[in-house]
Amino acid sequence: MTEHPLPAPPVTPAEAQRVLVLQGGGALGSYQAGAYQALCHYGFEPEWIAGISIGAVNAAIIAGNDPEKRIARLKEFWQLVSAPVPWKPLLNGDHGRSAFNEASAALIATFGVPGFFTPRIPPVQLWPASTPLSLSYYDTAPLKKTLERLVDFDRINDLKTRLSVGAVGITTGNFVYFDNFEFRKRGKRIGPEHIMASGALPPGFPAIEIEGEYYWDGGIASNTPLDYVLDAETDRDLLIFQVDLFSARGELPKTLLDAAEREKDIRYSSRTRMNTDKNRTIHNTRRALRDLFAKLPDYLKNDPSLEILCQAAKENTVTVVHLIYRSKNYENSSKDYDFSHVAMVEHWEAGVRDVHQSMRHKDWLERPQSGETMITYDLTHDGDGPAAKKE
Repeated sequence: MTEHPLPAPPVTPAEAQRVLVLQGGGALGSYQAGAYQALCHYGFEPEWIAGISIGAVNAAIIAGNDPEKRIARLKEFWQLVSAPVPWKPLLNGDHGRSAFNEASAALIATFGVPGFFTPRIPPVQLWPASTPLSLSYYDTAPLKKTLERLVDFDRINDLKTRLSVGAVGITTGNFVYFDNFEFRKRGKRIGPEHIMASGALPPGFPAIEIEGEYYWDGGIASNTPLDYVLDAETDRDLLIFQVDLFSARGELPKTLLDAAEREKDIRYSSRTRMNTDKNRTIHNTRRALRDLFAKLPDYLKNDPSLEILCQAAKENTVTVVHLIYRSKNYENSSKDYDFSHVAMVEHWEAGVRDVHQSMRHKDWLERPQSGETMITYDLTHDGDGPAAKKE
């Protein structure tokens, strides 16, 4: 019986896998497109993109196009789905913009969004019960055509870029990821239906059937695919840009609309800090195991149980640069379905700005030096402006 080698140290920063993690959030998704555009300015091309809901749509457009076409395709998508509103904000100040946003969202809820979804005609209430047409207010057939036109699914299935999108099985309640790398092993292919399943938020959008199971939006179970990425890759170092559309932190609501917005923010926000704390506990345990291995007498180093412990003690380092869209004072709970062109441009520009601010902190892109194996950075907006925050 051979002696089991001790776990190798994590790989060098140059070999870190670059990952883009995209949260769900409907119309706010243009923030992610702007963030990606700015990341390209700094040469950040992801090897792996994981997304949920609108994050899955953005992820598919990025993964399903050659790098030189991606930004143009994202712009084409967001121009298409940002509904033209027949007026622009007429009133100055937060109250005027809030009224404009509410009116825009109401129009979109009534008439739908080009290339994305249309209201059912006749209305859902007139369809017989227990039929698919009776279970959602909108038809997402336009989205299927948009994805087929803007996304090269052959490129995705050729594994040029890893793509993982999350959805929830309706009858099982199980959270699943459609992953082109895992599908390839099973002889399966990613198609438009997998992206649509990840964004099938009820009761607005219909469930999507895939191989006899019906799926809803992954955001109803977990709106951020960070956990999946951390569980799926434990060998290579990871440099992750996580782009969230809802902030877990916020002020105490002052109105009923404020309360509705805060509830939605909390429900769909990620729990990145919790993941960091959990990873730190695991790291300390693994480090204690490695310290113990060094103290073992020679005769125990041949014990078969040691191989299992050595595998458990292996770890990579993870750096997460966390970008979170910060709502404007005039935005409320309709912000995720306000697909007006005005809102789309604002969100896109905010994504560009936040990436540029993040990239001022070059140390964020380095391998953790503190002895920790997972570290998260984000931007906080207080005092004189953004500042680095290390978790």
